[in-house]
Amino acid sequence: MLADALLLQLGYNATLVAIGAGLLGVASGVAGTFLFLRKRALVSDAISHATLPGVGLAFVIMVAMGGEGRSLFGLLLGAGISAAIGLLCVQWLTRRTRLGEDAAIGAVLSVFFGFGVVMLTVIQTMNAGRQAGLEGFLLGSTAGMLRGDAILLAVSAAAVLALVLILRRPLALAAFDPGYAEATGWSLPRIDLAMMGIVLVVTVVGLKVVGLILIVALLIIPAVTARFWTERADHVVIIAGIVGGLSGYVGAAVSATAPALPTGPIVVLVGFAIFLFSLLFSPRRGVLASVLTHLRYQRRVHVRQGLLALAQGQPIYEALTQRLLTRAGLILPDGVPTAEGQAAASKALLDETRWAIVRGDQAYALAATRYDGLTPIEMVLTPDQLVEIDGKIAVPRGVV
Repeated sequence: MLADALLLQLGYNATLVAIGAGLLGVASGVAGTFLFLRKRALVSDAISHATLPGVGLAFVIMVAMGGEGRSLFGLLLGAGISAAIGLLCVQWLTRRTRLGEDAAIGAVLSVFFGFGVVMLTVIQTMNAGRQAGLEGFLLGSTAGMLRGDAILLAVSAAAVLALVLILRRPLALAAFDPGYAEATGWSLPRIDLAMMGIVLVVTVVGLKVVGLILIVALLIIPAVTARFWTERADHVVIIAGIVGGLSGYVGAAVSATAPALPTGPIVVLVGFAIFLFSLLFSPRRGVLASVLTHLRYQRRVHVRQGLLALAQGQPIYEALTQRLLTRAGLILPDGVPTAEGQAAASKALLDETRWAIVRGDQAYALAATRYDGLTPIEMVLTPDQLVEIDGKIAVPRGVV
């Protein structure tokens, strides 16, 4: 059944939901990248929690106007207005008081969310309207999503992508070099406002799929995941969009096969699985790559220290050093150096002697900063400089 869901074989509505959730994931990953790079990830948490009072008030207003209160457009409009007010409160507290942004976010988040929970409790006691399903905005629910709701979700996500594409240059400048952005004529407050507006739209649109509690994960996890795979900002944006799209699409498909489970947690768990894979196996920044790099470095240190010991006629007691030198053909099993080992040992001692002179001469101060005990000095100094250095020492016998 899961294969049918992934291949869009579970019906028209399930297909719309999967495509809409995929587009939402792409939009969330792209928008969240700039939020992550700007180091303002917690702002999305405040925005998401501030949507709950708007959902409750919109329901009450629509019921008071004679409706049933379940119009998705009306609920999202109320959520958007409430989130915008919460965002303005965070900015006002940050600029007009001595509170830091984290404290302002915590205050707004708790107050708005508490008020929203009270509103939902009051709504459950109302006799008018259709209250069932409003709790789906907490963790996400696509089971009751109609065709119009899915189209609204897809169109809104596509609009967010278009907006990010238009504003990608100022958003990138504000994330990496705010001073340069202002010096070149960009207004940093307006850029931040545009970024928060994009995040607000993504948050409001994602309420039905992921829910207000977990939408922050869909904004941040793809960007963090993408950071493991590349150093370039434009590539981070692309990879984050792909990760977010896969999370939304696969999560919605899995949710369609298990309707008893809330959609939001499944989407987030899919995103977390991709993040965990990246954390462990990304080629440059992953845990496995770091462990292998550390092991290679450790072996290079052992070989280097072993060669220096051989050059000075000292015995080698470390078992790992003996194994590495023997495997490289530098010493015999009994510890006696081979001809190749003697030459390598003399070269290692010569390098250390050269580095000692370089580190003690102010004329080579810049080159001395490259010393790590492993980098060959020929990669740092020119041949003429090496001749000058060698003129100050007696070259060890056996070195050509």
